[in-house]
Amino acid sequence: MFRRDKDDGDDKKAPDDDGDKDIGTPPLKPFSTRGTHGPAKPAAQPGAARPNIPRQVSEIPSAPRRGDRGRPGQSEGNKLTVGRDIRLKGEITACDKLVVEGRVEASLTDARVIEVAPTGYYKGDAQVDEADISGRFEGQLMARDKLTVRAEGRISGSIRYGSIVIESGGEVSGDMRTLDGTGEAADDGKKKPATGTS
Repeated sequence: MFRRDKDDGDDKKAPDDDGDKDIGTPPLKPFSTRGTHGPAKPAAQPGAARPNIPRQVSEIPSAPRRGDRGRPGQSEGNKLTVGRDIRLKGEITACDKLVVEGRVEASLTDARVIEVAPTGYYKGDAQVDEADISGRFEGQLMARDKLTVRAEGRISGSIRYGSIVIESGGEVSGDMRTLDGTGEAADDGKKKPATGTS
């Protein structure tokens, strides 16, 4: 019916056969060469959360290793650590583990472990299951299960033990006796003074 003249300078678009008008649809993007046709990943925002990457945990020489497990029911709440610049005097009870890095003059009962670090000094009496001495200990020591004297360790006084390990360079002097199965000092009729070094 109506025809458009070629000479007409009107740039208006003629309606489609369906009667729909072009509403300005954007042109389609060409297909991606990567093989995916989904939306592109958004660029990383500064300060955005990074994925959690597991890292290897380095072991600290004096800290317990990850594989080390304590006895059932053992808690870190009953551990007392006396730091390098701390001095402590008195009576210590109901302590599962005592670590001495500073100076302690005390009586220790009802404890499982005493550990005297190379910088530590303990003076007094201690009744424990296990003792690990790397520093100095003076007084009465009863280690019902095991006494370990490290290379830098120095012990003097009255020592009772279930079993003993003395590293090369460790020094023990005083009255030493092994304990029998009941926890009493074995008495073979003689005292065994120990004045040598191992």
